[in-house]
Formats: sequence, C-alpha cells, structure tokens
Amino acid sequence: MSTKAEMIKELYPEDLFNYAELLSDGEVEVLAAARKVIEAEIKPVINEYWEKADFPFEAFYKLAEVGIMNSPKLYVGREGERKPSEIYTAFLYLELARADASIATFYTVHGGLGYNTILLGGNERQIEEFAPKIASFEWQTCFGLTEPDSGSDIAGGLSTTAERKGDTWVLNGAKRWIGGSDTADIIPIFARDVEDNKVKCFIVRKGAPGYHAEPIPHKASLRAIRNGHITLENVEVPEADRLENINGFKDVARILVYTRTDVAHIAMGITNGAFVAALNYTKEREQFGRPIAKFQLVQEKLSRMQANAVATLGYSVRVAQLQEEGRELMTNSSLAKMHNSLRMRETVALAREVVGGNGITLETDVARFFADAEAIYTYEGTHEVNALIVGRDITGLGAFV
Repeated sequence: MSTKAEMIKELYPEDLFNYAELLSDGEVEVLAAARKVIEAEIKPVINEYWEKADFPFEAFYKLAEVGIMNSPKLYVGREGERKPSEIYTAFLYLELARADASIATFYTVHGGLGYNTILLGGNERQIEEFAPKIASFEWQTCFGLTEPDSGSDIAGGLSTTAERKGDTWVLNGAKRWIGGSDTADIIPIFARDVEDNKVKCFIVRKGAPGYHAEPIPHKASLRAIRNGHITLENVEVPEADRLENINGFKDVARILVYTRTDVAHIAMGITNGAFVAALNYTKEREQFGRPIAKFQLVQEKLSRMQANAVATLGYSVRVAQLQEEGRELMTNSSLAKMHNSLRMRETVALAREVVGGNGITLETDVARFFADAEAIYTYEGTHEVNALIVGRDITGLGAFV
C-alpha cells in the first residue's frame, strides 16, 4: 500500500512547494479516491455534456460514494465538526476544477454556498434536518441570492420580497444565475422582509407552488452548469423554514467570506488543470522533428504556468489556514479570489498559446478551461469589487459608489 508521501507525489507533481503535506492521511486517501472517480466517470463524458449544455449528474454523484463531504476519514480528530478541514476543502476544489470548472462550480453551489447557508444561518433543528442530507448528497441544494438587476450591488439592491402572514411567509420576486435551481431539493432564497426591510433567508422546497426555474440558454462559459432564472409568485414558506440566524446582509456576508474563498480555490484548480493539460500536450506534440516542449519559448510559457500554479495554491492554502483558525476576513477571501483569478486568466491564455490551433478544440481540455475561466473571473465578486474591498482595507477609505 502506498504511503501518504507517495500518494501526494503521484497526485500533485505540480505542487513544488509541497503544500499537500499539510493534509492528513485520511484526507489524502479521500482525495485519491475522488481522483479515480473523476478520471473514470467524469472526464470521459464532460466534453459531451459541455457541448449539449447539461450536467452529468449520474457521473458526479459517484463522488458521493467516496464521501467527499462526509467520509469518516475526514473527521479523524475533528469529532463534532460538520465540515472537513479548510485545507482539505482547498485540495478538493483542486481535484474538481483541474478536471472541469462546471463540476467544481456545481460543488461550490451545493457544498459551499448552500451548505454554509444552512450551517451559518440555521438553528440546531434546521441543521440536523438539512445538513446530513446535503453532506451525503441525498438532497441537492443551491443558493438564491443574485437577481436579474442586482449582482455586485445586491446588499442594497435586493428586491425579492417576503411578507409574513401568520406562521407563513409569502415570497415574490426573481433570481438569476442560480446554479442547479431547477433540480435542487431545497433552495435557500434571500428576500427582503417588507416589514423591517432586512434581508432574510427562506428554504423553498422542491415542488413548491409558485416556484419556477428555467435554465439560462446560449451560454459560452460553464455550459455544463444549469444556471437558472427563478421566478417566485406568491411562494409560501412556513416560519419553521426561515433560517433564523440570517437577519440582515451582515449575516449573508458571513457566508460570502467562505464561498469567495471557495471560488479562489476553483480559480487555483483551473490554473493547475490548464497547466497540466498544456504540459501533457507539449510533451506529445511534435513539430520540426521534436516535441514542442523542447523549444525554449514553450518552456518559458510552461514555467510561467507552473509559477502561477504554485502561487495560486499558496494563496488558497494560506487563506484556508486562516479560516480554519477562525481568522476569516472578507479582505483575505477577496484578495485570494482577485489574485487567483488574475493568475488563472493568464494561465489559460498561455495554455491556449502553447497548444496552438488544437487549443480551440475540446479534446485538449484547454478550450474548456479558457472559456470557463471567464465566468470564474466574474462570479462571487468581480475583479473590480474584490479590488475595492482590498483597497478599502489598505487605505481606510471606501471607494464604492
């Protein structure tokens, strides 16, 4: 049986600074098992699903059998915790995103945004009801925050309303770009209480009358994700399904700190995936009688991609450590997302360069990384919004309009 060190070396040859050594034995075992499922079940079909703009649910849910959220191996020394370690989470995103950005995005909507909403916003009864089913993938969840006319300004611009009538809340409004909204079993919907004007969160259950979700067509990025447009027409939610610990946007922001870090991890995974795809291609592709990896200009670009792979992993690991220690800050997650997205964008462009004309085909994986990186660059805080959050912290001066 392979040792932990041997497994790490096999899994992460691009991790030149050996960040993976921070993982526990059990975490490495789960990640290795996840890699096998991804290679055997997901990668062979992802191009097909990307082209037809649908999600490979059957292949993805094979990961549930590995226990990527709830395997006992992840909780050795973490008894009583509801989540695996933040370091493990960073490497899980590396596994998912180095294969495909849509796969990683589906997971972050379910295991990041949705799950953290329950853990941070729910009471003990609600957590006991929802969390185990989400962690086992028995129930799919998502995250209903963004609206058609409010993205970056959602804190003040959120217009979906919630009106209390006895022990029932009535929701009206619309949400947009909500991944998995047409297939989820429980949908956390953020709405503004018409009485006190505060943002609150309500669990809408699958099949609720008045809830409608339609996938957004004609996307050029994250095509395998079923991003949805939601309309809410007098949707009734019992008071028991209102997450009682979300009573204003400051509570929503607590969720976004973690999920912005998750997207920084996705950008890191895409960076690593694009680098590996380009490296493998250049070692096999021959021109002028030798592999193109033997040309100086190609090696220079590969070296820059390798540097970006290490740098983004370093940002992800350090911000994960801070969150594990309870020192999470919006500035940290915004800085990580901003940095990793920039390096990701550079790396997918370099990968496209070295792969040449074949880089616009799905067969090399580079085209998917190139197209999908544009969505990652924008969602969970645009580059500009994240830069302004960091700028406000380092100058002490807010520059938001």
